[in-house]
Amino acid sequence: MTHPLPGRRPSRAVVGALAVAALTGLASLPAVAFAAEPDLGVGPLAPITGAQPGGDVDVPFSVLNKGTEDVEKVWVTYSVTSGLAAADSYGNCEYSTEPSMDEAPEKSVAVCAFDQPLKAGVVYVPDQPVGLRAQDNALYDEVTVGIDATEPGPSDGGGTEPVPGTGAPLKLVEKAPATDEDRANHDKLSATGDVTTVNTADFSLTGAQLKGKVGDEVTASVEFLNKGPAWVYRGLDQSAATVDVRIPEGTSVVKAHGYCDPVTKTHYTCGTSQSWVNETRGETYPFVLRIDKVVEGASGKVSFAGADRPFDKNAANDTAEIVVNAGTGTTGGSTTSGSTTGGSSTGGSTTGGSTTGGSTSDGSSTGGSSTGGSSTTGSTTGGSEPETMTGGNLAATGSDSTMPMVGAAAAALVAGGGIFYAVRRRAAAGN
Repeated sequence: MTHPLPGRRPSRAVVGALAVAALTGLASLPAVAFAAEPDLGVGPLAPITGAQPGGDVDVPFSVLNKGTEDVEKVWVTYSVTSGLAAADSYGNCEYSTEPSMDEAPEKSVAVCAFDQPLKAGVVYVPDQPVGLRAQDNALYDEVTVGIDATEPGPSDGGGTEPVPGTGAPLKLVEKAPATDEDRANHDKLSATGDVTTVNTADFSLTGAQLKGKVGDEVTASVEFLNKGPAWVYRGLDQSAATVDVRIPEGTSVVKAHGYCDPVTKTHYTCGTSQSWVNETRGETYPFVLRIDKVVEGASGKVSFAGADRPFDKNAANDTAEIVVNAGTGTTGGSTTSGSTTGGSSTGGSTTGGSTTGGSTSDGSSTGGSSTGGSSTTGSTTGGSEPETMTGGNLAATGSDSTMPMVGAAAAALVAGGGIFYAVRRRAAAGN
């Protein structure tokens, strides 16, 4: 910005002359016509039930140009969660895979170019329903269909290189002139529908057998495993499973796993790292316990809670126990815990060291230090995002405070990441 010299102001005559010249120049410019933005929409997708593993799934959809001008070319994108796959390869589509991002699971994506005009006010449908196939791990899946007047760019989260289809192209055909109801139903650029397959998933629990003396700190690694054959997707902001852990009498919790919230001092509720759990995957919840007194045969119960599991037909492995065999004395002792396929846990000797928490195959969590003994917990398998869910809702993972300066630096880093995460989520929500 420029400023007049001190003591000198432009005269009103000069200002008036400049204003007249500016208005005259604007008036002499030719009128520019701006084309209206395309107004497109996708109709709702009806839920599909009763699909069979290995069977075909046909997904019909409809699109509408709600504007006043024809749209010369459109792109239709459809994506499916991991229990579904493309059964047909259309020549005008490109196929890729997008990895899990934020709270959304991995998806297979097809981007189809329709080099044909969409007339204004006409409902279009594909010349054949989109052909999908339910895979062996299918159970609760989603299909999403979207439309755009410009070619979609690559996903922010990366993914595989698009592969062109090899079959006959998919086409859009006129169905009927749009009614007021059609315009109301095609109000968004994308729509999502549920696909439910007749399948099962065996959720199982494993407890721990612990030995130690009074004063020892021992680690109980409780394990949740989805033995399949189906993966289980609960939907955004929900825990794939909820596990109740009750602590044995005579012991107290020194450190609980970050996915677990206390209900009381002896009762914890644990969630999962994601809203889905793949087949043969699960979580391990290490609890560092202090043996306060000898209670022979003391045991705590582990069980499922939360949402119903109609897909789980095997109730025999739905509960487990944490058993503590305590001896007298204040030093020595060892820790052992059970193991299952999909995660293992090995107790450590108590020699006055520190406690290390479990690690995940797709995400990680480590316990803090504790005096009186060292314990190494088992591995955790599950989702890949750092945000966790307990009791059916997302919850922040707990952090250790034994190193204040390191903790402060980490908090600053997490805060910065949180801002980026929030902005990214808002950007995604606006698409």
